[in-house]
Amino acid sequence: MGPTQQCLSFEQGPIRPPSEARSLLIRVTRNCPWNRCAFCRTYRGERFSLRPLAEVKEEVRRIGETIERLGGGAPEAAAEGLLARDTPCGGQAGAIAAWLLAGEGSVFLQDADSLMVKTDELAELISFIRRTLPSVGRITTYGRAKTAARKRPDELKLLREAGLTRIHMGLETGCDPLLAFIRKGATAAEQVAGGQKIREAGISLCQYVMPGLGGGRWSREHAVETAAVLNRINPDHIRLRTLQVVDDTPLADAVRTGEFLPLDDEEILREVRLFFETLDGISSAVVSDHILNLLEELEGQLPGDRERIIGLIDRYFALPGEERMIFRLGRRMGIYRRLDDLADASVARRLGEILAGYRGRDPRELEADLALLRARYL
Repeated sequence: MGPTQQCLSFEQGPIRPPSEARSLLIRVTRNCPWNRCAFCRTYRGERFSLRPLAEVKEEVRRIGETIERLGGGAPEAAAEGLLARDTPCGGQAGAIAAWLLAGEGSVFLQDADSLMVKTDELAELISFIRRTLPSVGRITTYGRAKTAARKRPDELKLLREAGLTRIHMGLETGCDPLLAFIRKGATAAEQVAGGQKIREAGISLCQYVMPGLGGGRWSREHAVETAAVLNRINPDHIRLRTLQVVDDTPLADAVRTGEFLPLDDEEILREVRLFFETLDGISSAVVSDHILNLLEELEGQLPGDRERIIGLIDRYFALPGEERMIFRLGRRMGIYRRLDDLADASVARRLGEILAGYRGRDPRELEADLALLRARYL
């Protein structure tokens, strides 16, 4: 490292939405202000805090200055310079280089709920990012429904005018007893209020639904009441994220005690079908872009694609039991993505040979092994 070079360092939090994989991550808050959801361990043991505005702006300024110094306005040249051997702090420099080469110009504000920042300060930061990094096309963040519900309409409009493009929100469910059970810290009414305020402010809203979260007790209510909440909000995007119970969480404890009974792939898919049947009168784009979802192709634009999506589910259930199990195994092994993948006879034959080894054994052994395959993605 040359004597005049400064280390290009900036904080990054642990997670971001899958759709923000190519975004530049800028940490505005640390951890989660609620941090009690029964299914989540991301921030366990960590305290929530707001980062000083001046500190975050200084990181953004250094990033912008480095890009300009190395590239002179040319993203490819700046990326090449960042990846050069003598560039300090190679790991973080590499993150910026990857962002420049992706060419999408998106920024994601971390961590779990940037709306906790005072509105005028957050608006100031968003405006500063856009001035300092002129290639930025969109700025997105996570936000809790309860926090959004407490914001005045003019506050959310100020964020939109400053340049906040989208808020990602974990709805999970619209069923009040289930919301209480998973310790979400919000009611269905608060979910609706927060979502509607964001939409009315002109900010794009992406809401995440968790198929399987109802378990054996609330599966039907979870499907129907979640759809009912979304019908009132009409978010821009609905993303499906199938539940995977992870160790060291209250939900895992509930599984061990028998208080929560997880559903298998097909039970979850029936729940998803009921969910789509109940969606009505909205124009959301539905995305199923997660490896935990059994059918990744359940995507489209509502209302026009709803019947096609339901038809895909029916197509799966119309398959003979052996073919459905082959697809499940192929999906959990990361081989299959679409039902049409079953057309590859050689792959299906090899998967069938694996399944043959389970014949005559307790069916719970196969389900347990499929669950282990699914868990490896977390």
